[in-house]
Amino acid sequence: MTAAEKDLRAGLGALGLALTDAQVGQLLDYQGLIAKWTQVYNLTAVRDPSEMLTHHLLDSLAAVAPLQRHLQQAGLEQGSRLLDVGSGAGLPGVVIAICCPAVAVTCVDTVAKKAAFIKQAALALKLPNLAGLHARVEAITEPYDVVCSRAFASLADFTRWSRQALKPQGVWLAMKGKHPADEMAVLPPDVEVFHVEQLTVPGLGAERCIVWLRKKTSLQLS
Repeated sequence: MTAAEKDLRAGLGALGLALTDAQVGQLLDYQGLIAKWTQVYNLTAVRDPSEMLTHHLLDSLAAVAPLQRHLQQAGLEQGSRLLDVGSGAGLPGVVIAICCPAVAVTCVDTVAKKAAFIKQAALALKLPNLAGLHARVEAITEPYDVVCSRAFASLADFTRWSRQALKPQGVWLAMKGKHPADEMAVLPPDVEVFHVEQLTVPGLGAERCIVWLRKKTSLQLS
């Protein structure tokens, strides 16, 4: 077992995620793909493999169990659709696609080379549930059960730009650092935060949280 696999498995244990050996292999291969493409296309500023593990893989993996809980509670264990906005190198979208084979993940980015990387990752990692899309999120009108982002934009901009891609009963999953009270205070009137979930990322000494949001119903607006 390589040092990278050992560290990844320790992180998965700390997060309470039970993955198959094949999924662990896909995560490590994905990290290798990012490192390879970054040499040419500058996909990410993080180059050190150990930093890549904590700042990219484990940081994204911390959102998997909360997502799975939400899908289970919503009765969406099978056949759900997730849109990862401003996905960049596919974080957390590709990680979610690896860990949640029943979730159809689309990673959208306005940068063509990043969308191309997602398509290549889907082929290389044999992920039929993963798609890369070169587009502006504002142009997407297909309905998704979950629209997620990680270090993408303010909550107001994120929800405003992606609202037409969210199903009426869908949710936004925004991965943030510190509790974004200032951003929450200036949300559009028809968007509400229904939960802020603190995350602990193994090996990362920084604050992380998920802000869960949804559209208010017409009754709540009146």
